[in-house]
Amino acid sequence: QVQLVESGGGLVQAGDSLRLSCAASGRTFSTYAMGWFRQAPGEEREFVAAISWSGTSTYGADSVKGRFTISRDYAKNTVSLQMNSLKPENTAVYYCAARKSTIATMNDALLAFEYDYWGQGTQVTVSS
Repeated sequence: QVQLVESGGGLVQAGDSLRLSCAASGRTFSTYAMGWFRQAPGEEREFVAAISWSGTSTYGADSVKGRFTISRDYAKNTVSLQMNSLKPENTAVYYCAARKSTIATMNDALLAFEYDYWGQGTQVTVSS
């Protein structure tokens, strides 16, 4: 069992940056691929970024490439999402997720059902 807790959300202006953090429990954190998803009001849950269990591969949605960066810290059992040049359309609840299965491709990383554990979410609001 893995417990995930997100933090770092808040209210910012367009063009600002935020760094989200996800703290994971357990000793098997390093064996899980990790991902970030977001959900805006009235919208479906959307893939944002993911990182392999080894940390050697990262995946990002086209809409955030070049602006968002995912990383993980094995010593601290955390995964982060650095968000730069935020836009109002990035407003959403951001969720951290963990999966036991290996991410094979970008198309695989997108699949929400492949993720086994989810955090409670953290609100990110970007004003124009």
